[in-house]
Amino acid sequence: MCPASLADESERGFIIPIGGGEDRVKEMQIHRRFVEMSGGADAYIVVIPTASMLDQTGPDYHRIFSSLGAGNVDFLPITHRADCDNPEFSKMLDKATGIFMTGGNQVRLSAILGGTLVAQKIRRRNAAGVPVAGTSAGASIMSEHMVAGGADNEAPAEGTVSLAPGIGLTNAVIIDQHFTQRNRLGRLLTASSYNPFLVGLGIDEDTAAFIGPDNVLEVVGSGTVTVVDASQLTHSSMWDARPGEALSLLGLRLDVMGEGCRYDLKARVGYPPQEHLPICTLPVSDV
Repeated sequence: MCPASLADESERGFIIPIGGGEDRVKEMQIHRRFVEMSGGADAYIVVIPTASMLDQTGPDYHRIFSSLGAGNVDFLPITHRADCDNPEFSKMLDKATGIFMTGGNQVRLSAILGGTLVAQKIRRRNAAGVPVAGTSAGASIMSEHMVAGGADNEAPAEGTVSLAPGIGLTNAVIIDQHFTQRNRLGRLLTASSYNPFLVGLGIDEDTAAFIGPDNVLEVVGSGTVTVVDASQLTHSSMWDARPGEALSLLGLRLDVMGEGCRYDLKARVGYPPQEHLPICTLPVSDV
């Protein structure tokens, strides 16, 4: 799935993948920023808890967003593909000023939402300027190519990651979550080797990448976002590796970014927090 086309003079809404395990009790920094971006007291946030098997997930996020001042919060009880044809759900998404996909199982999420009216609505609303956030499984499914599963604590090797179609809010990145906590660098490197065009984003728990319409992301939260750029690979053994064989990947670029760092997904350049930028950029001879 590719991102929906933008209407004339419109600007795509933020895409906000979260690495899971976000703070839901204390400062709730990520959720707070999402609520503000969605309109605050004028917000109408629609939560999609489909990835979760827990009945309480939808009500929990209703409570969280309401406590942070969101004017209206609803959740869609979608548990089967047939539910995605419900015209009331379509109307709710048409009114949404913010959409949030919860954690759980990303394969369950893609198997139920993939190719449905709900998936189309999410892409179109994002193209119309509505921010879409997702945590854990809800983060993985945002990209066109989704990490469906794979081995933790493994070196890059053929067969250590499985891919599936995502919802297609962006075709520029591939996302993995619970990144440092579950030691998933090996599987993200493997995923990136399949298609070096994609920028790999490994997002820690309680951490989010706020990707703006200009394709510049900002890191928010207590952990890091690891960026894998395989576009300048000089050698990859992926194409002829045997199952389980360790990969050779030469020429990779890797950035690790904490709170406030930014990354331009088009230019593939990272920047430190703004307060750390040089105050004077004049040539020395002009000072």
